[in-house]
Amino acid sequence: MDVNATRMEFLKLRKRVNLAERGHKLLKHKQDELLRVIQEIVKELSDMRKEVEEELLKTLKNFLLARAYQDKKSFEASFLLLDTDIELSMGLKKVMNVSLPEYKKTLEGELISYGFASTSPALDVALKDLMSVFDHLLVLAEMEKSIALLAEEMDKTRRRVNALEYILIPELKDAVRYINMKLGERERETISRLMRIKDIIRS
Repeated sequence: MDVNATRMEFLKLRKRVNLAERGHKLLKHKQDELLRVIQEIVKELSDMRKEVEEELLKTLKNFLLARAYQDKKSFEASFLLLDTDIELSMGLKKVMNVSLPEYKKTLEGELISYGFASTSPALDVALKDLMSVFDHLLVLAEMEKSIALLAEEMDKTRRRVNALEYILIPELKDAVRYINMKLGERERETISRLMRIKDIIRS
């Protein structure tokens, strides 16, 4: 092996083996924790998606009901009178040293600004339901993006774990064994020479 078979190199490589094994243990723990977090989010995502689908269906029914009470032109005109601005912002939170998005909605103006005389109460309910669904859709988007980012980090961690486990640590251990063997050979040679010198001196 292409290493210097010296005592100093032996000690240095042994320290590297210990460090690599500790790093492998920490990365393995991180990989397991990332998997646990992803599984939790996936379960929440599944429940949230079902809830959002039901809310969207309910909202659509209310819009169809409101449309049934008005003619097409007055129904469309109701939306032209809306005086609402929605602003989206994104923050970041750290989970397992991964930056995950946090979406926030800011509503400015009145959600319902049309006249009540020519519109159905179902339209008011539909708009309020739509805003509620919008909030849940933002949570869904957060979850899906978080899963993608965490999965990417887990893949990177898995590659590092495999590199340490199957490449670096075995190579370092082989080098340590090689140096230990060479040092042992030198020690035996030295002892043998000393014994010969001792025999010569005696004779």
